[in-house]
Amino acid sequence: MESLKKSDFYYDLPEELIAQDPLSDRSSSRLLSLDKKTGETGHHSFKEITQFLRPGDCLVLNNTKVIPARLMGQKEETGAAIEVLLLKRKDKDKWETLVKPGKKARPGANIVFGDGLLKGRVLDVLEEGNRLIEFTYDGIFEEVLDRLGEMPLPPYITHKLADKNRYQTVYARYEGSAAAPTAGLHFTPELLSEIEEMGVRLAYVTLHVGLGTFRPVKEENVLDHHMHSESYEITKEAAGVINETKKDGGRVICVGTTSCRTIESSADENGIVHPGSGNTEIFIYPGYRFRVLDGLITNFHLPESTLIMLVSALAGRERVLDAYKEAVDCRYRFFSFGDAMIIL
Repeated sequence: MESLKKSDFYYDLPEELIAQDPLSDRSSSRLLSLDKKTGETGHHSFKEITQFLRPGDCLVLNNTKVIPARLMGQKEETGAAIEVLLLKRKDKDKWETLVKPGKKARPGANIVFGDGLLKGRVLDVLEEGNRLIEFTYDGIFEEVLDRLGEMPLPPYITHKLADKNRYQTVYARYEGSAAAPTAGLHFTPELLSEIEEMGVRLAYVTLHVGLGTFRPVKEENVLDHHMHSESYEITKEAAGVINETKKDGGRVICVGTTSCRTIESSADENGIVHPGSGNTEIFIYPGYRFRVLDGLITNFHLPESTLIMLVSALAGRERVLDAYKEAVDCRYRFFSFGDAMIIL
C-alpha cells in the first residue's frame, strides 16, 4: 500500500472555533450530515438526528465513565507543586500515572494531596516516562478521588469546567476513562427515549478512553505511528443486538470513534461481533475495510490526528476535508465540547 502522509490530513482551523465550554442544552449543538458515497452535506440541529435513523437500525454507545483523574499535590519532602494524572489502574491502589514535572517524581518520592487525605509514593518509572504510584488513604478511593480530583480536560480546553457532569455522557456507567467519548455528549435522556420509540435499538459497549487519544501523530508516514492501547468489553447482550441488526438488514451506527474501534476490534472477517473483553490497538485509516460499522456520529477532530484518519477511512479523505472546510466556513464549534457530524 502506498504511504499515507500525516500532512494529507491537515486542515486550517482558527483557534476561536475550538469550543471552550459545553452548551447549556446538550442536544442544541449543530449537526453536519455527510453522505459517504456522494460527499453531499447538510446542516441541522443535533435534535434532528432522528431524521437520519430508521426503525431496525442500531446505535452503538460507549458507556464508559470519566474519572476525575487530575490531582494537584505537593512533594512531601520539599512542598513543590506536582500534578498527577491517573492513566490506568494496575492493581487495587497502584496506578500508572503521568506526572508533571517528572523530574520531581523519582522512585521513592512521596506526594501529598488535599492536606494528606490522599498520599502517593512513586514506585517505578515506566515506558514513556510514566510513573507507577501506590496510593494510601482512609475510606473508599473513588470517594476520595471525587473530592480531590478534577476532570482531565483535553489540553486545548483552557476554561475550568463548572459542572463535572458536563464532561460525562448521560449514560456513563463504568468508571475508567481519562477522556470522555465526546460524540455521546450531545444526547439527552429525552432524545434517547425518542430514538428507542422510533424502533431503533441501543447497544452499549465499554471502551475506557486513554489520554493516548490526544497523542499527536509524529511520523510523517502514518503507517509508522504506534497506536495506544485501550481496554474494552462487549457483553453478550450488546453483541447479540448488533449481530441481529446486521442479519435483519438494519444499519449499525456508532456514536463516536471509541464505539467504532470497539466493535471493529471484536468482529471476525464475516462481520460477526463476539462478546468478551480485551485490549485494542486498532488503527483505522483510509484503505481499512469496515467489518460491522455502517455509519458514524462523531465530533470534529484535530488536524493530522488518528481520529480524522478513522473518519476519512469511512467517507474518503477528500470528502471529509471538504466537509471540515465547510464547517469552518459556517463557524461550527470544534473538538470535545463542539458540534457533531453524522456520516451515512
